[in-house]
Amino acid sequence: MSSQAFLEAIRNRRSLYAITKEKAVPVDMVTSIVEEAVEHTPSAFNSQSARVVVLFDEQSDKLWDLTLETLRVVTGGGEGFGSTEERIAGFKAGYGTVLFFEDEAVIRSLQEQYPSYQDNFPKWSNHSSGMLQLVVWTALEAEGLGATLQHYNPLIDEQVQKEYDVPATWKLIAQMPFGKPAAPAGEKQFQPIEERVKVFK
Repeated sequence: MSSQAFLEAIRNRRSLYAITKEKAVPVDMVTSIVEEAVEHTPSAFNSQSARVVVLFDEQSDKLWDLTLETLRVVTGGGEGFGSTEERIAGFKAGYGTVLFFEDEAVIRSLQEQYPSYQDNFPKWSNHSSGMLQLVVWTALEAEGLGATLQHYNPLIDEQVQKEYDVPATWKLIAQMPFGKPAAPAGEKQFQPIEERVKVFK
């Protein structure tokens, strides 16, 4: 694969909010993509601390239902909550969701083994998770799926742990609803690249 082919996949990755439950990509293919990404995304000290739960169909719907009810309790519902309901309904409209976690037991173990780096391991863990999220997102996009990245943690952590029997040491980092795109992404605005990149020759 050339660098240009890789960068083209990166350019095509966008936040797509209009998604449907049509299985444009089979469940087994999505599962394989996630497994490959988890196995090959780098991590500090080869910690392999990433953990992922993939939800399809009714299981994914259940996640967004519990998210909505949690938000209703936290915010008190009321005026203005309709926009939240619409947003959550959009995520539920997809046919699956990827939940990204980091195993804090692994991170604590590394902190004990390498105390001089102990403050850095949680940061490095988040770096690795971010890379994994990008890998999964880009790969799903390359197969014709649309996705977004959401962060309703820590509000839903306890409910997710109970509902999906997730170990207590797994810290929820992000949620990625996906499905067949129903509309293109909006126009993306870019800041001047010369203000973001410095080159010294």
